[in-house]
Amino acid sequence: MNRTRTLTLTLGLLAATGLLCAQSTNPKQPQPKSQKEVEAIMAMFQAPGPQERITAAMALITKFADTEFKATAFYLASFSARDLGDTENMIVYAEKAIEADKQNYGAMLLLSQALAQRTREFDLDKEEKLGRAEKLAKEAIALVSTAPKPNPEATDEQWEAGKRDFMSQGHEALGMAAMVRKNYAACAENFGKATELAMQADPAVYVRQANCLRQEKKLDEALAAVEKALAMENVHPQVRNAATEEKVIINKLKAGQ
Repeated sequence: MNRTRTLTLTLGLLAATGLLCAQSTNPKQPQPKSQKEVEAIMAMFQAPGPQERITAAMALITKFADTEFKATAFYLASFSARDLGDTENMIVYAEKAIEADKQNYGAMLLLSQALAQRTREFDLDKEEKLGRAEKLAKEAIALVSTAPKPNPEATDEQWEAGKRDFMSQGHEALGMAAMVRKNYAACAENFGKATELAMQADPAVYVRQANCLRQEKKLDEALAAVEKALAMENVHPQVRNAATEEKVIINKLKAGQ
């Protein structure tokens, strides 16, 4: 299963359980001001795909400038831009969601992941971007870990699953930042936590974890991680190829030992 599919499942579960607006610890829950605004909000939640979701979110913000769902709309747009592989707009929408709601940990997580993912070893602003990515991820993990259940109709189990998945995203961002820093012990640890906490583990995270473990000379653990990725169904061909290549490298190193 790839990250796009995982994000779609997460979105579906949160929508089904009424937790989609729960990406913030802001105690003031958003309320629509008119029936037409309700219809625009529902159109956003019921959009069939990421591009349609972005279009509906922008329509809501444009037609209802004072909507209390602005942070949610920008969060959904950022989430959807990630589904489309559009990192540039993913960052733009996440920044706007945080601007609208400083406690929006969902947007903080998306932004932290995007910043870590886009940073390269020799970027002049590497430390600035990685530092912000790590700060956002840690703040978001702290917020969500103590966040109360926002919807009384959702079960404790559903809310706990949602919280764990948000925290998984935070550890994934921390793992990516550590990987850029070549802190392989930290990246292996955080990618491991990300897979443990996720509703549906992302095979790409297992491959990154395997890479970090290999760099740490923990070849048996690295092989176990990459095997988990290869054993999953519906893995994107690019991720499967990366996992296969990683397994070959690990096995060569083990043979050399």
